[in-house]
Amino acid sequence: FFCFQTMTMTSGPSQKAFQPDAYRMLVIGLIASLLVGLTESFNVQQRARLPSSWTARSSNRAVDAADTTTTHENIGGENMPSRRDALFTVLAIATGIPTMAFADDEVTAVAQSLPPVMVVPLGDTKQIFNEGRALEMQGNINAAQRIYSKVTKMAPRFIYGWSNLGNTQVVQGSLAPAEESYTKAIALCNESRMEEEQFGVPRCNDLYVIYLNRGCLRLNNKMPKEALKDLTMADSLRGKPDAVVLQNLARAREVNGQYSSADKDYTLAISMTSNEVSPFWLRSAMPKFQLGDLNGASDLLKRVANRFPDAPEVRAAVSTVMAAKGDLVGAQQKFLQIPDRQRLNYSDNDYLQSTIAWPPAAIDMLKTITKAVGD
Repeated sequence: FFCFQTMTMTSGPSQKAFQPDAYRMLVIGLIASLLVGLTESFNVQQRARLPSSWTARSSNRAVDAADTTTTHENIGGENMPSRRDALFTVLAIATGIPTMAFADDEVTAVAQSLPPVMVVPLGDTKQIFNEGRALEMQGNINAAQRIYSKVTKMAPRFIYGWSNLGNTQVVQGSLAPAEESYTKAIALCNESRMEEEQFGVPRCNDLYVIYLNRGCLRLNNKMPKEALKDLTMADSLRGKPDAVVLQNLARAREVNGQYSSADKDYTLAISMTSNEVSPFWLRSAMPKFQLGDLNGASDLLKRVANRFPDAPEVRAAVSTVMAAKGDLVGAQQKFLQIPDRQRLNYSDNDYLQSTIAWPPAAIDMLKTITKAVGD
C-alpha cells in the first residue's frame, strides 16, 4: 500500500512498499504494537499498490481501563476547527444533509440532544470492542470488521469504533468506506477536543493518528492534495518529529511535486531510523535525483542495494543513477539484471508514473536506458 509504516491503531494505514497483500499484513502487524512498521518486501508483483510502504497506527488508548485521565493536548491553530464547525460536521454526518442547510440555533439544539463523545468504551460496548481487537490481532479481519461495525451501531459516538472499523476496511481494500469511517472518527475527535475539560474525563488526544491513517489512505486512493493536507495536519498535531509521519508526509510532498520539502522530510526521517535500511530509503533517493543531487541519491541507493540486491526497482533505480552520472554501459548491464518479464514494466509509462510514481527526471533517464537495451 502507500504509506510507510503508518496504519496507527487509534486503536489505523501506511504503505507497504513491495507486497501484494500489503493491506492485510499492514493491520495485522500494526495491532500488535502502538506503532508497528510493516515488513517491506521488494517484490514488483506485490507492488501494484503504490511506491512506499503502508502502516496503520493506533493508540488503542480507548480500551485501557486505567486510561481515564488522559491529558488534553492543547493544540490549536488556524487549521483546527471551532466547536461550532465540529458540531456542523457531526450533524452533517449524522443526517446526510449539507451543514449549510442548518441554522446556528438548529445546530445548537441538535448538539444538546446528542450524547457525549465516547473516548473510552463502557459496558457491553467495551466487551464487544475488545473482542474485535482480539480478532484483529489474530488476523481474522473479516470477523473483526463485523464486530467493529456492530460497535458503531451500538455506540455511534465512540471514536475508536469508527477508526478501527476504518483500519479493517483498509485491509479489505474498501477505501471509500474506510475514508468515511476515518472522517467520522476525526469529526468526533475534534468535537471531543472542543468540549470543556473536566477532571477525570478522558479526551481524544491522538487525533494526529487518525489524520495520519486517512492521509495514507488518500495517498493510495489517488488523492494526493487531500493526502498532503491530512499528513501536514498529522505532523502539526504530533508536535514533535515522528519518523512514520515524516516518511508519509515526505511521500505526499513528493507526489505533489514539492521535491525540496520532501527531501528535507525524508532526510530527517532517515536520521531517526538510520540503524536499519528500509525500502522508503529508495523513495528518499528520488527527490535528490530530481533536485540534481546525484551523489546523495547514489549513496542512499548503495545502502538499499546492499540490503535488497535482487529487488527489480532497486536495480532500475541504481541503473538510472549510473546513467545520470555518465556510465551508460554500466547502467545497461545493471538494468539487464532485472528478469525479462519484470523489466518490461519499466518501459510502461503508466507503471512509472502511477504505480511506482518516479519523478520526471528519473523517468526520463530510465527511458534512455530502456531505449538503449531495446525494451
